[in-house]
Order: sequence, then structure tokens, then C-alpha cells
Amino acid sequence: MENRIKEQQLHLFADRTSTETMRANQLRLWFSSVAYVLLNELRWVGLCSTEFSQAQCNTIRTKLLKIGAQVKVSVRRIAVCLFSAYPYKEIFRLAFQNIRKAYPMLC
Repeated sequence: MENRIKEQQLHLFADRTSTETMRANQLRLWFSSVAYVLLNELRWVGLCSTEFSQAQCNTIRTKLLKIGAQVKVSVRRIAVCLFSAYPYKEIFRLAFQNIRKAYPMLC
């Protein structure tokens, strides 16, 4: 449990409470907590059968989420075009399919 708290503080910036007001600091902590919950759900649902199933938040963030892609928006769909040499393209696709199976109401 302590490792997960440290992971949230270091990699999801839960330790940054440097603004002037207490409300702003509380909002930062809420955003960090929501980001951790979403990444944890991505780890358990989307990445359950991949090499990233036990990865830390920083690894998931840098290797799967901070990528260059072209987003094309039309009237009926949103297309995300990944770079052809992206090394984790299959894991990204598998995570997306797992999320679609687990939460069909989102897609």
C-alpha cells in the first residue's frame, strides 16, 4: 500500500500543493486521485493480459499514454492514427479492446 501511495505522489504529482489557496490544492489532489483511479482501472481491465499488467503508473503513462498520434474527427467517428513504428501498438489495441468489452456503454 505504501508503494502505491508513493507512486501517486511521485508520478501523478499528488505532492504538489504549492498554490495559494487551500481549495486549489484540494482540487489538485482530487485530480491526482482521479488520475490514479483511472490508471489503476486501465491496469486491471485494459492491460490485464499484457506485460504492463503490473507496471507502475509512470511506465503506463510514458509508454502508452504519452504518444504521438493524429486524431481525425468526423461527424460520426473519431479516428486515432498511431505512428506506424510505435512499438506498443498491439498492446494499445488490446487494451482498447478490453476496455470496450468491459464497458460497452462508453463506445
